[in-house]
Amino acid sequence: MTDLDGRVALVTGGTRGIGLATVRALAEAGATVVLTGRDEAKAKEAAASVSGSGSVSGLALDVTDAKAVSTVVRGVAKEHGRLDIVVANAGIMEDALLGMIREELVDTTLSTNVAGTIHTVQAAARAMMRKRSGAIVLLASIVGEYGSAGQTVYSASKAAVANIALSAAKELGRSGIRVNAVAPGVIETALTAGLSAEAVAENVGKTPLGRLGTPEDVAKAIRFLVSDEASFITGQILGIDGGLTL
Repeated sequence: MTDLDGRVALVTGGTRGIGLATVRALAEAGATVVLTGRDEAKAKEAAASVSGSGSVSGLALDVTDAKAVSTVVRGVAKEHGRLDIVVANAGIMEDALLGMIREELVDTTLSTNVAGTIHTVQAAARAMMRKRSGAIVLLASIVGEYGSAGQTVYSASKAAVANIALSAAKELGRSGIRVNAVAPGVIETALTAGLSAEAVAENVGKTPLGRLGTPEDVAKAIRFLVSDEASFITGQILGIDGGLTL
């Protein structure tokens, strides 16, 4: 198993789905993990549900608030004496046909998925530059590259996230900081729970591996990307889609 003993990790949006699975994967590998969510009670409850060789704690954080993100990241680094891993998972998805997109949906999605990711990468980079090392993983999506009917705003936001990873990797590499992104396909989470049986069957039918993905599938890939086993990997967008985009 990947050894993350002694590493300190921060996972935004870590109260459920891919975020919580990632927290579990990192803790199982020995990392000390701080997870965040908008609701402090839910964040602490999620943290308490995780077992592993590494300790886990939960904090409240709204990633759209740049000052709050900076404060939390600085606080984690100060409390633990270091910050080695940041997974910028916080994000939202709301479908809407092009003619039905509300201004509020555009503002909320871009402020959370795009601005929130930028705030997180900025704060993480500042903390990691002190030791000139660190690994950052962002959550993109296959729809950010291929698009999806009814998901114009979400697709645009995830395309932006992928390019944040590419640009940050070029900028931060000389400081010893690696930046990558994962691009999940259709994953069984609360975000996809509303899919109809027909939509699920259609996606499974198009997927060479013949199933939907799980949060654990994504979490294991993230665990690899933040580990020393991936020490020469940066600026990559790793598709985790069972071959759906082939």
